[in-house]
Formats: sequence, C-alpha cells, structure tokens
Amino acid sequence: MNAALESARDPSRGAVRKRLLDVVDYHRMAEAGIFGPEERVELIEGVIVTVPPIGSEHAGLVMHLTRLLVDAVGDRGIVNVQNPVRLSQHSEPEPDLALLRPRADFYRTAHPTPADTLLAIEVSHSTLAYDRDIKAPLYARHGIPELWLFDVQAGCVTVYRDPERGRYALEVVHVPPDTLRPVLLPDVAIELAGLFERS
Repeated sequence: MNAALESARDPSRGAVRKRLLDVVDYHRMAEAGIFGPEERVELIEGVIVTVPPIGSEHAGLVMHLTRLLVDAVGDRGIVNVQNPVRLSQHSEPEPDLALLRPRADFYRTAHPTPADTLLAIEVSHSTLAYDRDIKAPLYARHGIPELWLFDVQAGCVTVYRDPERGRYALEVVHVPPDTLRPVLLPDVAIELAGLFERS
C-alpha cells in the first residue's frame, strides 16, 4: 500500500488536513479562467460549490422579485441580483437577491459584507436542500438579519429571522396571498399573490 495513504489512514502518524480556499485564491482561480464561462460556482466555507444552471422558472421569479423590490425600495436600498456577498475570508456566496444598504459607489470598490446586507433571498427550484441546510445556517452564522427562501415547487416562502448562535431563531412559512415585509425596512411590502403563477 502507498506509504502516504497508509499514513493518512493512521492517526498516530499524523492527521490529514484539508487546505481551505480563501476569497483571494478563489478570485485568482476565476481570473485564470479555471471556471468555465457558463459555470456557476460559490465559495462556501473554503470549498468551491458548483450549483445547477438557472432554469426559466427560477429566472422568471428572480426577475419578478427584482422588479417588485426595486419599485418598493426606491433609494432606501440597493437590490443586488446574483452577485457576491463576502461573508468572511472563506465564504462568498451569491444569493439570488440581496437588499443592501445604500452606498454612493454601488459597491464598485468592494463586495458587500454582512454589515451591508439587510436581506438575503434565495430562490430554490432544484436546490432547496442546499439553500435550506447549507446556506441558511451560513447566513445566520455571519449575522445576515433575514433570509427569504422561496420554494418554487411548493409555492411558499420560508422567512428566517433573528440569527442566534449559528442559526435563525425565527422561521415562518408564508403562502400567497401573504405579504412580506423586510424587518429592517418594514414599510416595504412584497405581495406573494401572483408570484408563483406560471401563466
């Protein structure tokens, strides 16, 4: 048997350690063209995660939500669509939408951080388990105050609030015709009626 493999299996000979990527490594890989032009990836806790291509139903709901949020928020926030949010040195997810604090440079000099993020939104068609079990706790650990998780197939939205000790303390499911209001911008109203309709 290969000595290196034998050493890896025997804790007494030294532990195998994973080398986690940081955002600098991740950006260098992108600049070097390691990821294909159509490949969708995120850096999650130092690991590059490939996510499925965006289907038309997912894309249409994101566009619909974008329109509603831009109209409702106006100058009180920036609607960030499928762009990075730098949570830490090792995590830079790309939520489907994020509502950011206004900034004059529109974040041209640096990606937004948790302190800049009022609300994250994930639209889940084929990625519900990943968004719910991996990304929701990740957002909570980094203090994102609120997450809206749209379950396209079930036609509902789970609203997560109050991040505490690596999880959201509050979790409420909403269905049409409910109205959602971001906790940090309570005068902004997003009506669910019609959002899940396919025609």
